[in-house]
Amino acid sequence: MSAESIIGITSGLIGIATFVMARVCWLRNKFKKLPADELFSKLMDKKTSDAFRRKILKRLNKTPLINNRIKEDYIQKFELLNRGPETVLFDICDSNNIEPTDDICKSILKASMPSLRKKYQEKRQNNNEQSSAEPVLLHELNETKKAPNQKGEQMVYMSELLKVRYPQTCENLIRILDKHNVKYAFLKGTKDIWCRDYMPIQTESGKFIQFKYDPSYLKGNKEWEDSRTDVDEACRLNNIIAQRSDINLDGGNVLICDGRAILTDRIFSENPNKGKEELVNELSKLLECEIIIIPALKSKEEDFTGHADGMVRFVNRNVIVGNKLSNEYQYIQKGMQKVIEQYGLKYIDMPFFEPKDSKHPESAIGVYVNYLEVNNLIVLPVFGRDEEDKQAVDVIRKAFPDKVVETINYNDVAQKGGLLNCTTWVITPQLQ
Repeated sequence: MSAESIIGITSGLIGIATFVMARVCWLRNKFKKLPADELFSKLMDKKTSDAFRRKILKRLNKTPLINNRIKEDYIQKFELLNRGPETVLFDICDSNNIEPTDDICKSILKASMPSLRKKYQEKRQNNNEQSSAEPVLLHELNETKKAPNQKGEQMVYMSELLKVRYPQTCENLIRILDKHNVKYAFLKGTKDIWCRDYMPIQTESGKFIQFKYDPSYLKGNKEWEDSRTDVDEACRLNNIIAQRSDINLDGGNVLICDGRAILTDRIFSENPNKGKEELVNELSKLLECEIIIIPALKSKEEDFTGHADGMVRFVNRNVIVGNKLSNEYQYIQKGMQKVIEQYGLKYIDMPFFEPKDSKHPESAIGVYVNYLEVNNLIVLPVFGRDEEDKQAVDVIRKAFPDKVVETINYNDVAQKGGLLNCTTWVITPQLQ
């Protein structure tokens, strides 16, 4: 090869390299010059990888309004998951002590978002109010002056409305709790008695997760829609701090035991904008456990909530007690059998019946599995049917030989669509 050819090839390669470098520099400069709203749009782009999102976040951090206030550790751990723009911006601000001012919201979301600023300020106020007290829950226990909780001892919370609307039934339940020295309190700011559904879910590590409370079964009925509790207000009034999630999920559809959680597949129809696999993965991270999905009744007329606590309960990690399978539809039987085999579960049949009650179409009478379990106590609903009541008591005593079993007539509440697990929120406060 001649010297002229070598020089020509070398010059060509240098030219190509120069062009590539120039192109890279141009793209880099263009990226640096992108305004905050375009950077944020790229951050939210579903096609963007999390690795590239972290680079975008670094660039967003250098914009004048943010001014390097996003922590490096936050940037390195950032994941979009299935969050929307408002949720992500609030998380950025909340995690890095950046107040979401009008200027920031308008610059990034192209809109003034007073609700974000209010939420940010209220959370900071709650943090300040609790800085000298236990960091999670209610200072006042109840009217009974009991000793402070010991580590690992659970408490029962109920809506204040339970003692207003069902005073005798509430008194009967409290009598049982007092008999077994179970501490209890009443929640402020609730609009119905089904506190299990709208209050935060506590993980086994002690964290509280507040899911979105917007169940489809409350929609289309003005009375029910008006009864939907404002979860942010309830948490504020009861001095509760919880991690927020945009997943639409009721607490009655979450059963947790020893690293496992059972939910029905109603979770998928309640979150149509989320892929099933992504939803399960996100729930697993939030709840810190393995997620087991069981089939719910397809007919919302037969089971309008689709909650797991009306179908099964954990005895332990590998044993569940549930409505008698042979009485269920074939698709429920097959779906449950598949779950039982996949996760190595033992299934214990509980009696179950559906009364004919045209005046109360939502009635939960006959659902024995919706009992209250707290510490070493189980409070089991009975319905005045001697044979089934006795069978249910025998099953629970055999399944839980180390627990005390008490029974209660809860029919006036049950006629409205729920039972003991629905009307109680059982949590483990931190050591006081």
